[in-house]
Amino acid sequence: MTTNMASSCDVHVRVCGQEMIKYDLEIKALIQDIRECCGPQPVLMDLNSTVKEKFNQLRQRIQDMEQMAKEQDRETDKQNILSETEGHRKQMFSNQVAWRKANLACKLAIDNLENDELLHGGDSVRQRKATKESLVQTSGDITENLMSISRMMSQQVQQSEETISTLATSSRTVLETNEEFKSMTGTIHLGRKLILKYNRRELTDKLLIFLAIALFLATVLYILKKRLFPFI
Repeated sequence: MTTNMASSCDVHVRVCGQEMIKYDLEIKALIQDIRECCGPQPVLMDLNSTVKEKFNQLRQRIQDMEQMAKEQDRETDKQNILSETEGHRKQMFSNQVAWRKANLACKLAIDNLENDELLHGGDSVRQRKATKESLVQTSGDITENLMSISRMMSQQVQQSEETISTLATSSRTVLETNEEFKSMTGTIHLGRKLILKYNRRELTDKLLIFLAIALFLATVLYILKKRLFPFI
């Protein structure tokens, strides 16, 4: 039963890992699309909306992995899952930074395009204003996501510190148990020696008692012999 549960958990971990890799690749591709985007504004908004959705899915998978790590019985399995999760979290943070830079590059491209349009006339001032407002909103969303990732990393660091503290406590407990075992072993050896000594003493006492009884009987027989058979 335990083997089946462990196997099922391993399958879930692998599935989550594959999904996180897929989301990471999709996010990288979308970031590249944003970096190369020159407008119009609706296209950029759609790309950012999709990226945000992928980040939410990736973040959910990371939380699922952390929950599975907490449910592990063996500390080695827990640490392996947490290590893999930390790698994905760092990659997500790197993608967040790249996303912000891609939006800035896209903003610059859109500004240059709008400047060209202004030189040739046209009603592009309102579009430029809308673009800037949208980019400000997008930058705010990215900053919020970065702060969320920072909080998650802080929580992970705290969990790692607690795990290290638990391991240190367990190590001290094992050492103390080992010392107690050594002390008990010495006490057992001493008790064994005392028992052997008492056994030898008991044997000696029995032998002395036997000799005393034999001497007593011999003395009685000698006295009886002298009184009953004085002529012998």
